[in-house]
Amino acid sequence: MKQNRIIQFVACCFISSTLIGQQAPMFTHYMFNTLTINPAYAGSRDALSVTALHRSQWLDFKGAPMSQTFTMHSPVANKHIGLGLSLSNDKIGPVNNTSAFFSFSYKIVLSQRAKLSLGLSGGMNVLQTHFTDLDLDQQNDPAFSINSKNNMSFNAGFGAYYARERFYLGVSVPNLIQNKFPVVTLANGNQSSGTEKQHYYFITGTHVDIRENIAFKPTALVKFTEGAPIQIDLTAAFIFNHSFSLGAMYRTGDALGLLLGWMLSPQFTVGYSYDWSHNNRTFDYNMGSHELMLRYEFSYTSNKQIHSPRYF
Repeated sequence: MKQNRIIQFVACCFISSTLIGQQAPMFTHYMFNTLTINPAYAGSRDALSVTALHRSQWLDFKGAPMSQTFTMHSPVANKHIGLGLSLSNDKIGPVNNTSAFFSFSYKIVLSQRAKLSLGLSGGMNVLQTHFTDLDLDQQNDPAFSINSKNNMSFNAGFGAYYARERFYLGVSVPNLIQNKFPVVTLANGNQSSGTEKQHYYFITGTHVDIRENIAFKPTALVKFTEGAPIQIDLTAAFIFNHSFSLGAMYRTGDALGLLLGWMLSPQFTVGYSYDWSHNNRTFDYNMGSHELMLRYEFSYTSNKQIHSPRYF
């Protein structure tokens, strides 16, 4: 049953005449993964910031999505310029998408407390398909008799990021080029193709002190792409003693979740989340989705202490 459902899901995504669904991977820890969607975030934390994320979606559902990202970014020169690197891997069933993007940002000081950054990114995507590796109930099914394919394509992105000490706002389009996937001829003579759709992102958040050792940190991510409904991630977290966080997440039309975070030191942060689908049939066949986040920040030797806290 699970094998049939994942085959059906993959077929809908990748063997249709036009690919119109949402193609980008999702993360509950999106607030720690900003660089992958907005190049203007590069260098915003005034240190060399390194973050790794792993997501196992729909646990115990064979062929379910599994995603990883690795980002690093830092200010350079006079700190008006930021550089970053984003690596990502997204696998679902027999399809694997790997990408590497470089980011450049320029920071404009609007006031003593407010800054605006503009960013550009560029890099490569490698899409690999291995439909012949599927274990089918009906062998020699012509719809899946496709040789393995590797498709490499270039893309570029743009973003803007406004930040104050306790508030931020960003808008971005990380894939400006709508690449055409190569036409694949099936064994039955039919042809399939697809298009890499533009995704538009809006991200925001704030940090409010409630008491001396308790703070409230709400964040939101809005995602829009042609052919899919607008999706909104809403997260509300409480931070205790500037080190431990406990929060809840709601993703419209999809999932509810819980997040835990622990700042082990001023430089090292660990995060974990669990979310479960509430509005699709996969909920009956999986044990939810898990994420693990690790972030470490290297201070400069000439500035061993970051004088003002970085909440985002």
